[in-house]
Order: sequence, then structure tokens, then C-alpha cells
Amino acid sequence: MDLDEYQRGALRTAAPRDKRNELLHLVLGLVGESGEIAEKFKKWVRDLDSDESRIDRADIAKELGDVLWYVAVLADYLDLSLDDVATANLAKLASRQGRGVLSGSGDNR
Repeated sequence: MDLDEYQRGALRTAAPRDKRNELLHLVLGLVGESGEIAEKFKKWVRDLDSDESRIDRADIAKELGDVLWYVAVLADYLDLSLDDVATANLAKLASRQGRGVLSGSGDNR
């Protein structure tokens, strides 16, 4: 499956674009799902002494799937192809790596 195919599939379960506050819903959903991943890792640090063998990978995979859904639907809402977003991101990172600024900070490096 390519990313645009995933994006089309995600849209089958998305609310209509013209639903009131849908853009805000998508942004907050993305932040919320990302926060759920952070929360799981916080508990992993607190309760499991950061033992990597005890990470619940299946649970994290589900949360990553939720993040991916929101990214895909938010990109579509903004008329962006998920394939294009991913391609541009890899090109940006390759450029930074080639210029020796991969580990710097800020978007414009």
C-alpha cells in the first residue's frame, strides 16, 4: 500500500470537510493521539524502568496508526497528497544530511 492509497482509505472513515470545526477537530485529534503515545512511554519510564524489552509494541502500533490516520486526513483537508508530504520530508532531511545540519535545530537550516 502506498501513502496516497492509505490516505484514500482513511477518508472513508473521516467526517465531511464541511462539518463545523472539522479542521480544529483534526488538529486536536492529531495532538491527542501523539500525546497518548507520549503518555504510554511516560508510564514505561515510570513503571517499567525504561526496559525496552517491556514496550508493548502492539499497543504502540495501534496508537501510531491513529496518528497516521489523523495525518492522512488532515493532509487531505489541506489538499495535500500524503505521498507528496512524505517525499518532500525525505528530500528535506537528505538535504540537511548532505549539508551536515541534520542534527541542528530549526526548519530553515
